[in-house]
Amino acid sequence: MALNSPSPQDVLSYLRQQLTCPNDLYDSEAIVRYGAFVGSKIESHDFLDRAMIYARTRIELLGASGNSVDSGTVILADTMSHSKGRFSREWHAPAGGVWGCMIHANTLLPQSRCFVPLAVGVACCEAVHEMGGNTAVLRWVNDVLVEGKKLAGFLVETYTESLYGEEYNLVGFGVNINNGHFPGELSHTAVSLGEVLGTAVNLTQFTSLFLARLAWNFGLLYYEESCALRDEGFSGQDGNHLLLDQWRRLSDTVGKRVVYGFDVMNSPQYKGTVLRMDENGGLVLRLDDGFEKTEYSGEVRYL
Repeated sequence: MALNSPSPQDVLSYLRQQLTCPNDLYDSEAIVRYGAFVGSKIESHDFLDRAMIYARTRIELLGASGNSVDSGTVILADTMSHSKGRFSREWHAPAGGVWGCMIHANTLLPQSRCFVPLAVGVACCEAVHEMGGNTAVLRWVNDVLVEGKKLAGFLVETYTESLYGEEYNLVGFGVNINNGHFPGELSHTAVSLGEVLGTAVNLTQFTSLFLARLAWNFGLLYYEESCALRDEGFSGQDGNHLLLDQWRRLSDTVGKRVVYGFDVMNSPQYKGTVLRMDENGGLVLRLDDGFEKTEYSGEVRYL
């Protein structure tokens, strides 16, 4: 049993707290219903090599037996030995952090799927703020930073089950909570929430809160999709997608001078200034020669 493991009831309890905060822009009860599948099943492990690999194996084994994984299944581990980020970059995952992934049966329409990476970053940044880390910000697409140091990172991969062809989003997450000692160059680029707050954090409480915020934001994706299908438009300010509104409030990326690359660490492509986030989650940049370009995948680093 992982030390940070909440129960599905814990997650749902945090999620239902949103119903106490009514908002004229949206139907909170509908969003909670749409997102309640997240964390409805939670698997806890003392140790895993890598949660994404375990998730793929779980999907295949269940498929071979004529079953399917429950959408929203969350896999947690106290420690992982081969945790990876984008482009197989190693992620240090000792005891004290929140490590794992969520399996999401990809039932969203294509126009909604582009918001999945934003949803997980927003969820974590919201949870960090609610725990007292009010200086946390989002760097496009979904890195959570505190004073320029990385507190959390996420990886979303699409996986198709081999027998029946069911498509899943594997939403990997790594959040530094009480693990305050980082090896090598990470000691200068990473930070934990415990360090930020100056005290140890209750792992189960944070995990419950993070998963509840993830449920809320996935609920937003389905809610806004349903509004669009009824030709009602999006529900945010000035007709924006609600998730984009929240991302913009939490991010400090707009206005920053950045270097962009699909794999920015190994293959930086160009430098520019971030002008805005467009209605589909794309980053609009002005290059040094004045040309404007929009990117929907890849990553940036601040200059």
